[in-house]
Amino acid sequence: MPLCLLNVRNDWSLEEVRQLFALPFMDLLFSAQKVHRRFQVPNTVQVSTLLSVKTGACPEDCAYCPQSVRYDTGLEAQELLEVREVAKRALSAKESGATRFCMGAAYRSPKPKDLAKVIAMIREVKALGLETCATLGMLTPEQASELKAAGLDYYNHNLDTSARYYTDIISTRSYQDRLDTLRAVRDAGMNVCCGGIVGMGETPEDRAELLHTLATLPVQPESVPINQLVRVPGTPLATAASLDPFDFVRMIAVARILMPRAHVRLSAGRGEMSDELQALCFMAGANSIFYGEKLLTTGNPDTAHDLRLFERLKIAAEPLDASAPGASATSSEVADRLSPPKTQELAAAPALT
Repeated sequence: MPLCLLNVRNDWSLEEVRQLFALPFMDLLFSAQKVHRRFQVPNTVQVSTLLSVKTGACPEDCAYCPQSVRYDTGLEAQELLEVREVAKRALSAKESGATRFCMGAAYRSPKPKDLAKVIAMIREVKALGLETCATLGMLTPEQASELKAAGLDYYNHNLDTSARYYTDIISTRSYQDRLDTLRAVRDAGMNVCCGGIVGMGETPEDRAELLHTLATLPVQPESVPINQLVRVPGTPLATAASLDPFDFVRMIAVARILMPRAHVRLSAGRGEMSDELQALCFMAGANSIFYGEKLLTTGNPDTAHDLRLFERLKIAAEPLDASAPGASATSSEVADRLSPPKTQELAAAPALT
């Protein structure tokens, strides 16, 4: 099958996607690397940090998620963090080399008072010169517009799996609900971050259908996180069979070919991957990762380990956009701004909430 290596398409047929998955492994990686070098900067990886700003007590029943109130996973629920704390964590992420700061909250959909507080977080993080991303569950068009007005760059809302397998994983919201949120985000003018999870017992056909859905959206996502299931005791998928690592790499490679302009991110499950497997994923076209020791509630390689891996592979972190507001602020300047005001200034100082 001839591969289109020069043009971005969103008219892929499902059969074409199946044929990509069926390629010999080395041929698939070779094709994906050619696409990667045509559309992306080789040997460069975009670095994000993900912070859970509100943890647990989610009413949804996603079978993979330890934050669901329906499962006994030992997770301690945590209310929405204070804005000042989130800003300090974002500063720390920036100092560690992250260029995008993602805020995740375990909601079915955010309530107005909570959304107002998240909007304040977005403004503070944006002031640091970082790209901003949030994942808050389902959004209405009006909520999406509010987030855009606050300066949110990306909104994450994963499809998780294929439409046909979806009901085996989640019953509390529909696939169409997810597509509606993606449309609201896109219509508001934000970038879309949307991917899925593999290793949940889905078939190869389900993986092909998921990527086909993503690649044939009216506008392809700018960011495509590919998550490997983290099997958390207490969740229905705690005993799911392990995924063949080569199948995970195939997912990365096909995503790269189908969506050549997107950042394809190694997301959840990276803490269980060897350095060699991660290197194969970068070869297949992955060019984004999460820094930090935790992704919401599950483990992740520490930053020092990632830096050593980058050095071994001669990979560079994608630089921070120097033109972004706040990008040139020094750490001491930002720290001073985030420090509690002196006693005599309390009456006059505006509250950072």
